[in-house]
Amino acid sequence: MSRSIQLTEEARILEAILFMENDAVTIEKLVHITEYTELTISDAMQDLMAFYQAGNHGVELVQQGSEYQFLPSKDLWPQLKQRYGKKIDKRLTRASLETLSIIAYSQPVTRKDVEAIRGVSSDTILRLLKEKELIRVVGYSDGPGRPSLYGTTTKFLKNFNLSSIASLPRLNDIDEQRFQHEE
Repeated sequence: MSRSIQLTEEARILEAILFMENDAVTIEKLVHITEYTELTISDAMQDLMAFYQAGNHGVELVQQGSEYQFLPSKDLWPQLKQRYGKKIDKRLTRASLETLSIIAYSQPVTRKDVEAIRGVSSDTILRLLKEKELIRVVGYSDGPGRPSLYGTTTKFLKNFNLSSIASLPRLNDIDEQRFQHEE
């Protein structure tokens, strides 16, 4: 049996907080809850990540941007996917998923750019994706009328179990050309 990692009291408290929270938690929120310094929390989070990576656990501590959350271990996902992985599929149509992927790979992107890639109007789908908090307005283009620029949200990353946009699967050359838009 391998030697187990001993967690500090701070790490154990952060582990309990992350377990009790339903959503990912920022370091700022953890500072507010615990009154620990950012350095103390950062060190404790590194200990927790090492603890969960070293063992054979059902969950892993995942950092998504500046937030931390427990998620099922990746090696268990195939067994859990049948029961728990269809929530996104049931709520999003193929057109919604297509639009979301265009935004994820092309962001920041305007409605006009999305429609040019898809070849159809996307107003309703963009509104739906905004309501589901999977996309948001991240700025405004310098073009005529200053159209909104869309990008994905932290909720998008969580729902698709991505640590960052860089974790998206690589596109082949043909798909990459398809997802390009004019700046």
